[in-house]
Amino acid sequence: MSNTNEQRVYEILDLLGIKYTKYEHNAIYTVEEAKNLDIDIPGGHCKNLFIRNGKGDVHYLVVLDEDKRVDLKALAKQICSTHLSFASEERLFKYLKLTPGSVTPFGLINDSNNEVIVLIDKELANKDIVNFHPNVNTATIGVSYEDFEKFIVWHKNEFKYIDV
Repeated sequence: MSNTNEQRVYEILDLLGIKYTKYEHNAIYTVEEAKNLDIDIPGGHCKNLFIRNGKGDVHYLVVLDEDKRVDLKALAKQICSTHLSFASEERLFKYLKLTPGSVTPFGLINDSNNEVIVLIDKELANKDIVNFHPNVNTATIGVSYEDFEKFIVWHKNEFKYIDV
C-alpha cells in the first residue's frame, strides 16, 4: 500500500518516462538490514545522508554506494564548506518531508524551493542500475543511472559530483 509521498514518486517517474522496477519489503532502517533482505535486487545499492553546514543554512543530500563511509571533514574541504554534521530529523522533514530510514533523492520532490544541494559520489555513474527508496522504507526502486541523473536535472536542485 503506497502513501501519497510515495505515489508522487511513481507519478513523476512516469511523467518523465523513467522506467523503474519496484521491490516491496519489510521496513528497513539501515544498510545492514537492507543487506539481510531475502530479495535479489540487482544494481548498485545506495545510501543517502542528509547533512548540513555549521551554520545550518545550507543542506546537502549525499548519495553514495552503501558500503562507503563519508569523512565529513574531508567532504567539507572538498566542497569548500564550513564544518558538516548530520541534520536533525526535524530538518529532514522540513526540507524533504522524509523520516529517518527513508532518506532518498526522491524526497527532492518535496523541496519546492530547491534548497538542498545534492552531492553524488562520482563512482555511482559507473553503475547501470541504482536503487533507492521511493520516499518510504518499505520499498526499493531500481532505475538506470542515466534516468536517476535525468530526475535530478529535472528537479533543478544544484548537484555536484564528489570523490568519496
